[in-house]
Amino acid sequence: MIAKQRLSSVFYLILLVLAGEAVFVLPFVLQRVFRPTFLEVIDINNTEIGTCFSIYGIVALFSYLFGGPLADKFKPHHLMSVALILTACGGFYLASYPPLYGLFFLYGFWGFTTIFLFWAALIKATRIWGGEKRQGMAFGFLDGGRGLVAALIGTLGVIIFAFFMDDDISNSSLIERKTAFQQVIYWSSFFVAFTGVLVFLFMKTKNIKTETITHQLKWSDVKALLKLPSVWLLSMIILCAYVGYKTTDLFSLYASTAMNYDDIKAAKVGAGLLYLRPLVGVVIGLLADRSRASIWLIVGFILAAVSSMILGFGTITGGHIWLFIINTVMIATGVYACRVLYFATLEEANIPLALTGTTVGLVSVLGYTPEIFSGPMFGVLLDQKDKVLGLQHAFLVLALFSIIGLLASIVFLILNRKTSNP
Repeated sequence: MIAKQRLSSVFYLILLVLAGEAVFVLPFVLQRVFRPTFLEVIDINNTEIGTCFSIYGIVALFSYLFGGPLADKFKPHHLMSVALILTACGGFYLASYPPLYGLFFLYGFWGFTTIFLFWAALIKATRIWGGEKRQGMAFGFLDGGRGLVAALIGTLGVIIFAFFMDDDISNSSLIERKTAFQQVIYWSSFFVAFTGVLVFLFMKTKNIKTETITHQLKWSDVKALLKLPSVWLLSMIILCAYVGYKTTDLFSLYASTAMNYDDIKAAKVGAGLLYLRPLVGVVIGLLADRSRASIWLIVGFILAAVSSMILGFGTITGGHIWLFIINTVMIATGVYACRVLYFATLEEANIPLALTGTTVGLVSVLGYTPEIFSGPMFGVLLDQKDKVLGLQHAFLVLALFSIIGLLASIVFLILNRKTSNP
């Protein structure tokens, strides 16, 4: 019986991780890995794709607030499966290469399916798996596992894209690239839909030990949380770290534009860096459990700030391949470290467990606003006449936000070091 429960628990976690990243493959992973190809075959520029992300972010902003109660009313795996299947339907529409207004609608639709229907349900399902004593392990495995899934999907996407190219990528026509990338979108959409079916059929909580903590939310609780400096600092930390995460979309574009890689080599850069995420997630999670999460936030922001300034000031040129790789790995390590530790600081700040959901909702409203402004901001920078200079300016923006996040993390550590246990 014990062995059966453990097997059920492992299978539950695998489906949780698979679903947690599959739902974001179509809106984010594909364009992160295939950024130059994505823009070319759909015939849009960086500003226009940035506007798509803003529309997604606006819908998501309201979805963060109102998706939580929905997750408390329905079983998490039911909501997650519906969200995955609906998101996949959007992928089949993307494969038709819709006009710009169609993309605007599509990204708004994905903001609804991936956040309103999915995000709170995913967090709740993760807490169910973790129980009382495995919350750190649960969220560490979730983010690290999602990173591994994203890396595998990105790599397989590159293989599929290369397989359907009749000629060498440098000699291929636009029609050939459109046809090849369409196959990538189709494969990704089928994968997301199939994951939704698996979640609905097999991600059961029957054999998972759970404990429900209920709390009747009062307006006084919200006001009390809003008076805590740690809540506002955490909002700023998430905002700055999320700007960094959005900047990882530019790695393949930098490789293509500044380092003169072809589309396949540039996509390999984007896909290869995804393998860092699970490694960083596990290592940083273990280190944070043994000290303080805010200390490793500081380390992450320092890495991101220094290495992004190196790119931003044009220190690395096309002939410095290994320097480019090492520096990009440093940026990704810093960014992923901060992302893993988003909510690991809640206990350090002595936020009551019963108010965890309310706190996460409050800090997410400000923290995830980069979904709205980062796309247009980077789009304007990248659509300059001098494309390389535009990319350098984008990484200087990352450096600025990393410094702000660093300062917020230092203040957070100072405020809470006397009241929390290391």
